[in-house]
Amino acid sequence: MPSTPWRRRRSTDSPRPAGRRWAGRLRRGGTLARQALLVRVGRRNTETRRAATATRAEVLYTGSEPGLNHTLPVPGVALTTPAAFEEEKPVPAPIPLLPGAHTMARRVSFALVNACTLSSLGLGLLAIFLAMEGEAQIAAVCLVACVAFDGLDGALARKLGVASPFGAQMDSLADMCSFGLAAPVVVYASLVHSVPKPAAAVACALVAACAAIRLARFNVSPKDGRFFCGVPTTMAAAVFALAVLIGLPSLSGIAVLAGVALLAFAMVSSFPYAKLARIVKLPPWLWVLPVVGALMDPRLTFILVVAAYLVSGPILWVRAKRA
Repeated sequence: MPSTPWRRRRSTDSPRPAGRRWAGRLRRGGTLARQALLVRVGRRNTETRRAATATRAEVLYTGSEPGLNHTLPVPGVALTTPAAFEEEKPVPAPIPLLPGAHTMARRVSFALVNACTLSSLGLGLLAIFLAMEGEAQIAAVCLVACVAFDGLDGALARKLGVASPFGAQMDSLADMCSFGLAAPVVVYASLVHSVPKPAAAVACALVAACAAIRLARFNVSPKDGRFFCGVPTTMAAAVFALAVLIGLPSLSGIAVLAGVALLAFAMVSSFPYAKLARIVKLPPWLWVLPVVGALMDPRLTFILVVAAYLVSGPILWVRAKRA
């Protein structure tokens, strides 16, 4: 019997009392465990330990959301973010307007080529102004001059060796003004008295839209030295200008509108059309027929030549598919 019977003896399955003696043992055990971990891992500095044991108030103060892997700011230590490990992207070098040596001769040549491009742009604006005043014939003459200047600036750029991306973009913008806007306005001025105005407006708007698509596609497509992909806007504008100059009284207004729409769709088609350099190399006897026809009936000859050129695209496309 125990000497103190009023005390309850602890059984084997009863919990240990949570007295100061056992709490001291737990604290000492935790201290030994921490010392063993610190021997292996290494001591952390005071600020890092404070960051690891931050209270909720400190987390709210620093703006870190619970559940996210945020690190408290440590004085004197720069925070590392994923963006710091990303490689810096190289800054693209600016493209010069005139590639190559900037000598006085090349500067003059570059200015001459751009002057031809600006002349084409100015003549296109003049054609629009004349068409608005009802002078469709004189406006058509301005369009023919635009075609001449457009071919001249490219030839001069290649001849003088001053071709540049700036010149190509400037030429494309001038073509849109001269051939994509001025040509439909001139055609509208010549058709407004013979066909209904809404029909003429729709046909001319179709020409402008197809010209914009054609020029944008030409800028981003690979170049072929033998054929055009679709009828070029320069050639379409030349056809419109010559048609207004010579007049087509034998055709009705509906037929003229159909021809305008057909030429507009030919600009955005994928049919291959021969370039002028290949057309010049045709056999000489083929040139005799248009010349004789022009002496007999210039209007009919003009219609047949344009129709033959438009039909040549599908024929070349079929031959390429069979080959």
